[in-house]
Amino acid sequence: MSSPPTPKTPDRTETSEAAPDSPEAALHTSEADERVEGREPDGRRSWLGRRSVAPSRIGLILVALLTGSALFIGGFSLGAHVATTPGTPADEEARFGPFWDVYSLIQNDYAGSPKPSEDQLAQAAIKGMMESLNDPWSYYQGPSDFENSLLSVGGQAEGIGVSVQLQPVDPNSGLSCSKIGNGCEMAVVQPIPGSPAAVAGIQAGDVIVSVGGTSLDGMTIDQAIALIKGPTGTTVTLSLLRDATAIQKSIVRQVYNQPEVDTKTLANGAVAYIHVSGINQPASSQFDAALATALAAGQRNVVLDLRGNLGGYVADAVKIASEFIPSGTIVYQQDASGATTEVTATAGGRATDGSVHLVVLVDGNTASAAEILAAALQSHGRAKLVGAKTYGKGVVQEWLPLSNNFGGIHLTVARWLTPDKVWIQGKGLQPDVPIDSTNARAGTDPVLDAGLQQLGFPPESGTSASPGPSTSPSPGTSPVSGASGSPSQAAGPS
Repeated sequence: MSSPPTPKTPDRTETSEAAPDSPEAALHTSEADERVEGREPDGRRSWLGRRSVAPSRIGLILVALLTGSALFIGGFSLGAHVATTPGTPADEEARFGPFWDVYSLIQNDYAGSPKPSEDQLAQAAIKGMMESLNDPWSYYQGPSDFENSLLSVGGQAEGIGVSVQLQPVDPNSGLSCSKIGNGCEMAVVQPIPGSPAAVAGIQAGDVIVSVGGTSLDGMTIDQAIALIKGPTGTTVTLSLLRDATAIQKSIVRQVYNQPEVDTKTLANGAVAYIHVSGINQPASSQFDAALATALAAGQRNVVLDLRGNLGGYVADAVKIASEFIPSGTIVYQQDASGATTEVTATAGGRATDGSVHLVVLVDGNTASAAEILAAALQSHGRAKLVGAKTYGKGVVQEWLPLSNNFGGIHLTVARWLTPDKVWIQGKGLQPDVPIDSTNARAGTDPVLDAGLQQLGFPPESGTSASPGPSTSPSPGTSPVSGASGSPSQAAGPS
């Protein structure tokens, strides 16, 4: 199977909630998808992890960027599909005659080995049709790959759950790191909330020196992450340096629930920080609860962190946007015929009052449905975007399971436009306050600091907010759970 280039768009199936979409580096894995977020040769952030979710049997549409099978998803509809015209239609017999000739010749006369089965030939034909589209987001997946891509949409993760990056030991050295050692180290960007690493007390800024007694000197970040990953239920021992103090942590690799929303209070309780890692039903519900808690506590300043958010369901992007936008367009959807549908805000949002001040943190791994959310807030003047240009995913895919256990296809069926009717495909959203955090050290967060300053608060030095996993082609860290990459060479969750 060929994978589109490497990072859960609009929902065409309004009978359901909308489907999930799918980039910082974290160490976690799921049975389905290695979710290699941002595994870039030049050392960008990436995710090491796989996430699982029970597939829905209802038609769904998703706006997301999935990486693990290196998938880009911009919206999908999920539902059984059965050909309405079984066999070769009479008016197509001449066109399909050569196809059946070749099929029969291979079946009857091919003397090479191994000889493909009938199913393999049929699947190869489907794959070839999808490849003829020359669309990186439209492609065929065999049964196991298609199932795995569904599992990776969201839910749980497996591994130890920590994001790491490769960085110079001396931040002022200007050293470009490609391997550990010789002035370069692998440091923890953050433990994933609720993960085994977080429970074991791993902290942002910890430097991993060895894994299971094996020194990491001379290894690439991918090689180091491979040592940390392993089967569920097994133990990995990390030797760490924390402020020059040597410590050891033994962590059992486990399946753990990965929250879609992470919160904290900043600026002595005056600012609510809410990081959203995916756009789906759990995320919109958790966000609503987090926002309600913040407002009840009297917090009138909100930092919404969408970094590393690869997207998800359009309906849930609309729900979150409607918390701040009382009325008007959230997104336009344009189908293959050119027909455009306007999706508007839902009344009753908790923070539509302008006295609630908002900034949104974005990066090159903010994609798809997360871009729908960010674009709506920016277009309505409800929030400034702080950080780096977003990914630029403006097309929608349907995920269509095929009959006879033949897997499924991802097919581009539409595009989405911002409230200003701008198509961001390949261009992304430009931040109002651009911040280059490429060389930021683990344990610091210049983008968050800039966001706080926009709200009128001083930066919080040493803060390591949770810019979610990175899987797309923008600089980032790697989760140790499935992938690798780095800001200077970051890796993701393990």
